Amino acid sequence: MNISIFGLGYVGCVSLGCLAKNGHNVIGVDINDLKAELINKGKPTIIEKDIDVIIKEEFDKGKISATTCAQEAVLNTSVSIICVGTPSSPQGHLNLNYIYKTAEQIGEALKEKDDFHVVVVRSTVMPGTNKKLGEIIEKFSEKKRNVDFSVVSNPEFLREGSAVKDYYHPAVTVIGGDNDKALGIVASLYQDLPAPIEKTDIEVAEIIKYVNNSFHALKISFANEVGNICKSLNIDSHKVMDIFCKDTHLNISPAYFKPGFAYGGSCLPKDLKGMVTLAHDHYLSTPVLGAVHDSNETQKRLAFELIQRTGKRKIALMGLSFKEGTDDLRYSPSVDMAEKLIGKGFQLTIFDSNVHISKLVGANKLFIEEHLPHLSDLITDDPSKAINEADVILLNHKNFNPDPFLEELSQKESLIDLVRIPKLETMPNYIGLCW
Repeated sequence: MNISIFGLGYVGCVSLGCLAKNGHNVIGVDINDLKAELINKGKPTIIEKDIDVIIKEEFDKGKISATTCAQEAVLNTSVSIICVGTPSSPQGHLNLNYIYKTAEQIGEALKEKDDFHVVVVRSTVMPGTNKKLGEIIEKFSEKKRNVDFSVVSNPEFLREGSAVKDYYHPAVTVIGGDNDKALGIVASLYQDLPAPIEKTDIEVAEIIKYVNNSFHALKISFANEVGNICKSLNIDSHKVMDIFCKDTHLNISPAYFKPGFAYGGSCLPKDLKGMVTLAHDHYLSTPVLGAVHDSNETQKRLAFELIQRTGKRKIALMGLSFKEGTDDLRYSPSVDMAEKLIGKGFQLTIFDSNVHISKLVGANKLFIEEHLPHLSDLITDDPSKAINEADVILLNHKNFNPDPFLEELSQKESLIDLVRIPKLETMPNYIGLCW
C-alpha cells in the first residue's frame, strides 16, 4: 500500500520506518526541510533504538522518501497518517493548529484526486477532533466524508526508548471510525502484528490514550507515595511492590476497572484511612492516597443528585449491602445513600434478598443500628412491593433480575442504575450513573 505520513517527529518517524519494513511504500511529509532531507539520505529524524537501521534498510530498498509538499504526498498515496504535534497550553488545552493546518493541506490535495482516500489520526487529540478534521477536509476539498474520503482515529501507544519494540508488540491496536471500508483498510496495516485489533467508536479511540496515560501517571504517583511511607518505616518499598505486582487476580488485572458506584465494606475504607493516617503520623504528604476518599464521596454525591433531579420523593433502593451476594452493611455506600435520602425527607423502600434484620449480628448489626435504626420499617422481602410503591427505582446490585418486573419498571419515572444492567438500558426512563 502507498502511505503518506504527515509529521516526521517521534511517532511519524517510527511509523515511517515500521510501515516500510512491513512492506508498504511510505512518503514522509514535514514542513521542516531538514527532517525531509534526513529521511531522503536514509537517516532518522530522532534518536531511538533500532530505527536508524530500519530507516537505512528501507531507504536503500526504495520504500521510503520524504517531501515538504503535501499535495505530492496525497496524490501518490491512498492513506494519509497524521502524526503532527499537539502541544499543550499552560492551562492544559491542546494546540491543534498544526493538525488543522494538515487537514487543510490534505483537503486541498484531495480536490485533484478521484480515488477514495483514508485519513488516519495518530496524533493525540481530544474527543471531537476527528469530526472537526472531517469538516475541514470537506470544506477545502469540496468533497464528502465517507463518499470520497474517511477519517479514522488510530491512537499510538509508543514509549520513547522502546518505540520500535512497542510498534511491533502492542497490547492492542485501537481503530475508531464510521466507515467500514476505511476501518478495513487501516486494520490491514496491523494484521500481522501479534495483538487484537479493536474497532470502536471514534470518541472511544480519541479518549483512550488520555485514559491510559492518566492511569500510568496515577500508578507512578501511587508507587512513590507507598515508597515514601515504607522508607519512613525502614521497609524495602521495592520488595513490597514486587509482591503487590504478583497479584494478577486483583492488583494488576481488570478487577475494579468498571465505572460505577462508590466502594465500601469493612476493608477498603478502613485500610485506606489507616494508610493515610500512617503517612500523617510520619509527617508525610500523600495527596493521591488522601484524595481517594474524597473522590469516593463525590461518586455518592453524583448518585444522590441524579435522584434529586427527578423531582420525585418515593424511592425504591434495590440492594443495600456493599456487595451483592452478601449481607455486609458495614460502610456500605448504599447505607449512606439511604441515610441521606431519609434525612432529606424522601420516602424510601429497600429490597435486598440477603439482608434479614433477624440475622444481623455483631459489628454488622451495630453499624446498621447506628446508621439506619429504623431499617425494619424500610426493608421488604417483596421486590414487587418495593417497585410498585416507588416513582424512582435505584438499582444497586448486579444480580438483580429485572425480567419479572419489566412492565412495572417501564412505567416508573426513572430507573437510576448504579451498577449497569444492560437489559434495562434501552428503556426510555433509564439513567446510568457514569455511562
